[in-house]
Amino acid sequence: MAMTLSSIVPWGRSFQEYIDMFALSEQDLAGKILGCGDGPASFNSEVTRRGGYVISIDPIYQFAPQDINNRIQETFDIILQQVQDNQDDYVWDRIPSVQALGETRMASMQMFLDDYDQGKSDRRYVPASLPEIPFEDSSFDLALCSHLLLLYGDRLSFEFHQQALQSMMRVAHDARIFPLVQLDGTRSPYLDALLEWFPSQGWIASVETVPYEFQRGGHEMLRLCRSR
Repeated sequence: MAMTLSSIVPWGRSFQEYIDMFALSEQDLAGKILGCGDGPASFNSEVTRRGGYVISIDPIYQFAPQDINNRIQETFDIILQQVQDNQDDYVWDRIPSVQALGETRMASMQMFLDDYDQGKSDRRYVPASLPEIPFEDSSFDLALCSHLLLLYGDRLSFEFHQQALQSMMRVAHDARIFPLVQLDGTRSPYLDALLEWFPSQGWIASVETVPYEFQRGGHEMLRLCRSR
């Protein structure tokens, strides 16, 4: 039985996972980065501590930290149980067990929660939702979207993906999406049509293998750059 979720839930990933998922270089980290749908990831907190510049957008940032923590607690065991029931769908190398997965995710989400109030004060956590990005054109060097676009093809339409990607490319020169598979492990049905559509927008698209695979088959990212 493939993994299913009744709604998109908070599930935070770490700085190192972002580095590997998006093949981020030191040059990338030196630029202005926008994280789209970052949720309770610790990437923003960890980059900020290193002196970098990251702004994250997500609709959950409209809520108080206790409300976000409550939602994490409500869904945490449900997600781990689904992973437990579908262990063959995952690659257990860097994360050796379901228990280790839970510990890793909770550590990242706690780091986010510890930083949340300061990040809100600094305007690093902005309540906003794709496809609307409340920033001016070319405000960022790089826009990232982890585990949202292409993953939820059964509830986010093709038109939504087009609008979201147009917004990301409006505000950044380089956009990267990970992974290219859905929750059930199948390749996104939108990918080929999007690859055909990108040239009409003046974008250069590439599908690139990255040094990260937890969901089996999820080891590629989509990268978009402006061609004009």
